[in-house]
Amino acid sequence: MKYDSVLLVAFGGPTPGCCKKYNTENCPGEAYCFVEGIAGEAESQKERVKDIAAHYLKLGGFSPFNELTFIQAKALQNALEQRNLPLPVYAGFRHWTPYLKDVIAEMSEKGHRNMIGIIMAPHQAKVSWDWYQQTVRKGIEALEGEKMTIDYLEPWYTHEGYISAVADIIQVASGEKLEHAQLVFTAHAIPQVAADTSSYSQQFGKTAEAVADQINKKEFSLAYQSEVENSPIPWTQPDINAWLRKKAAEGVKTVVSSPIGFLCDHVEVLYDLDIEAKEIAEECGIDFIRTGTVGDHPKFIGMLADFVCEKFSQ
Repeated sequence: MKYDSVLLVAFGGPTPGCCKKYNTENCPGEAYCFVEGIAGEAESQKERVKDIAAHYLKLGGFSPFNELTFIQAKALQNALEQRNLPLPVYAGFRHWTPYLKDVIAEMSEKGHRNMIGIIMAPHQAKVSWDWYQQTVRKGIEALEGEKMTIDYLEPWYTHEGYISAVADIIQVASGEKLEHAQLVFTAHAIPQVAADTSSYSQQFGKTAEAVADQINKKEFSLAYQSEVENSPIPWTQPDINAWLRKKAAEGVKTVVSSPIGFLCDHVEVLYDLDIEAKEIAEECGIDFIRTGTVGDHPKFIGMLADFVCEKFSQ
């Protein structure tokens, strides 16, 4: 079987134009609509939805997530063409337009039948990889009379291409300060029960270890961000904000923070780190340096392209 297309499978973020749940006149705002689609419509969730939507509003009401993912898709398509494998690369989202089911339908209409899927999340958990694959499966099942297949790339959380891209970004962002700074890697917090039943935290730790080794940083820390506030269940710890306060009490003056659990600078990085964590760091007298995400870094995109070529040749 030869593959005829590539599909980037990602989370998504609100862009101008309301979700399909509301008509234009009744739309409460893209950010609210987006967060409600994730948290649910229960009365108990309304305050949480408003609070998180406010993060988006503080950054203009929208997210750069989708556009950044489209840039990654274009970069990957170009990299494949350079490797004499001119496969079209699509991007679809679980929580916003273009929704995965609609992208899959479009691919089917264009005659694509055998896809290579790339989960745009470096670490595996039910709330990421499993749910993404379930959404794709439902999109394929919804096709009338058409059969499509999808094979996914294997996890790449310690692959040289990804690790080198992160290492490059850290070194450029921190410069000479890195030698004497406290290095902390962050990933999205998940419910502790989800962490206990997946390899998410272990993979996060292995990525951090590989990056630290490449930049010759013997000491580093792990922290989580974007935890749901006032949750009745425990989430992975330590939280980055609590970690910053603890380090300040220990006399730390400079922190380099690398969000290796994220592949592009969307709102959960731009708000939770660049605004919230940075404000706390400033209150504590810490020089807080947040490094970038891999985005369309050539080493990261090159790694994905090599994997696709390997998959195609099997």
